[in-house]
Amino acid sequence: MRKFAKSKPQREPTIALINIVFLMLVFFMVAGTLSQPLDPALRLVETRDLEGRAPPDTLVIHSDGRMAYRGDDQQNATAFVEALSEEERAVVRLVPDRALPAKTLVSLTRELRTAGAQKVMLVTERGLQ
Repeated sequence: MRKFAKSKPQREPTIALINIVFLMLVFFMVAGTLSQPLDPALRLVETRDLEGRAPPDTLVIHSDGRMAYRGDDQQNATAFVEALSEEERAVVRLVPDRALPAKTLVSLTRELRTAGAQKVMLVTERGLQ
């Protein structure tokens, strides 16, 4: 009597296929989360609709360059900073009107820093969702 040798069943290469699919999934996840260029039509600064009032402790800059702090008009940046305590000078928050020219905003920021503000932050509506 003759014994038949048991043949090993052919294994399917499913593990290799699963690994390839997993690597492709990881690749597309990483490629999809890389920083994409901003849409040219995107408008980031939007401050006109701030619920009718500015956040507390912010210097509001109107489109014509007028400044207001806690509802009181401010004459100039130097006088504004001098009236602040040392703690308040650490961070000065600005809420610029969207129509305010950038040149005016940069100039005002320089004046605030020169007058003694340690850090000047712009408060805007969130532009990217």
